[in-house]
Amino acid sequence: MLLEIDGTHIRTVSEFHSALAGALDLGSYYRPNFDALWDILSTDIERPVQVIWHNSSESRISMGERAFDSIRDRLLRVQAQDEEFGWDERFTVHFE
Repeated sequence: MLLEIDGTHIRTVSEFHSALAGALDLGSYYRPNFDALWDILSTDIERPVQVIWHNSSESRISMGERAFDSIRDRLLRVQAQDEEFGWDERFTVHFE
């Protein structure tokens, strides 16, 4: 699955969670918080998943560094976990 995020439309953490929930069809059980984000991405979604965050610097400016970095760090942590597990089908993320 390819998930492309346009940073010009993601200005808040809430908008990120909404975009992710919609793209991954997470349904009403998804609670938009960082713990749920980790749980969903690290265990609940079928791989492979490739996330490309276009214009990520615009999201970082709009959200603020702390909020953006919290999301970025979790996405990179999921990617690192999949690499450590040696999975052929992985979660990957790219920031443009």
